[in-house]
Amino acid sequence: MVLAALSLPAQGTELGTFTDWIAHAEGSGKSRVCWTYSEPKKHEGKYTKRGRIHGVVSHRPGDKSINQVMFTAGYVHKKDSPVRVVIGSKKFELFTEKDASWASSRKDDDALVAAMRAGKQMIVTGVSSRGTKTRDTYSLRGFSAAHRAINRACKIK
Repeated sequence: MVLAALSLPAQGTELGTFTDWIAHAEGSGKSRVCWTYSEPKKHEGKYTKRGRIHGVVSHRPGDKSINQVMFTAGYVHKKDSPVRVVIGSKKFELFTEKDASWASSRKDDDALVAAMRAGKQMIVTGVSSRGTKTRDTYSLRGFSAAHRAINRACKIK
């Protein structure tokens, strides 16, 4: 698995804003990268300072990386603490490294993206290195359209 971190705000070409998700693409050929991202509508926790929070779904067809889901928490995660994602009745557990979290397999990424396409909201919970519990609520309005846009831009069927 390739762990991809994208710097946001994004560079490259904006493919469009789809309600609560923004889609982008950059590069060509084997270096083509397409992604959509959003920030939570609500973030909760007893913290005094927190960096930027966002969720990203990316395609890197040249690396055979499709539907890679990543969340950035705005803090360093507690060592060996998973991030939990809930979309309706679907529950997912992601592994963490520093301030980011990922699904552990392509199959898990695909299942998470399918749930995101079918869902209305997504709750992401984690624990900081200081033990602070956080709960971020993302809207999934526009995710399906944004995902279709990055699929087209990266020629994913």
